[in-house]
Amino acid sequence: MTRQIHDQFAKEYLEELLTPLGTIRKSKKVKSEVQEIDVWFEPFSSPPPTELPLGLLGKMAATSCLFEPFRNPPTEVEIRSCLSKLYTVHGDVLRKAKRSNKTLTEAELPVLWILTPTFSARMIEDFGTHSDESNWLTGVYGSSLPFMLNQHTRCQDNILLTQKFRKFLKP
Repeated sequence: MTRQIHDQFAKEYLEELLTPLGTIRKSKKVKSEVQEIDVWFEPFSSPPPTELPLGLLGKMAATSCLFEPFRNPPTEVEIRSCLSKLYTVHGDVLRKAKRSNKTLTEAELPVLWILTPTFSARMIEDFGTHSDESNWLTGVYGSSLPFMLNQHTRCQDNILLTQKFRKFLKP
């Protein structure tokens, strides 16, 4: 109940303050266009009997995730589109959990992997990504942002992923 009172108050307060500056629409419906996730992955609840030598890809696929591969560096608009897909999936997963009276932690939500040949330092900063070399290889930024194929040497952990994509990355 308190939340509804606050919600109503906040809407009316913002309306009062912003009316002199422009048009106000409270509770505006948001229509979403149909989007397609390039690859949606959900791991089996029990691991396969033998471990597959997938290296970095296997680590990335340890949880439910979206893979969005790009041949060329993605633009800001393309990154936002990927994030929009991720948040739509999060909303679906959270609604399903709520219907089942389950509570999910942040770690249980799907992650987004943007596979890109490169990503500028400006974009890394603009999207607030960070390198976590204690848990990942160089070139993996954050858990929901780019994996840069060009920053990886061919090593056992990433050879499967980089070799398969490198042939598509040449202009």
